[in-house]
Amino acid sequence: MARLTLDVLRTILVACAGEDDSADLSGDILDTTFEDLGYDSLALMESAARIEREFGVTLDDDDVNEALTPRLLLDLVNGSEVRAA
Repeated sequence: MARLTLDVLRTILVACAGEDDSADLSGDILDTTFEDLGYDSLALMESAARIEREFGVTLDDDDVNEALTPRLLLDLVNGSEVRAA
């Protein structure tokens, strides 16, 4: 399985929820909360659905909601089991 990288996560976030004008996604955002980046739980759930489709993983909604930063979401996705095809 391909690993989700920060650059790919940035692309997915912008594609699914847009980019908050006050947030700079190009900087070191690994430990910045999604809330501080301007993304709410709905935006994260939409991003998680796209990640599931593109990476063939299953993510628990509660786990996604607890992944408060990009680092935690990357760890969650990259540690997830791949769905059987």
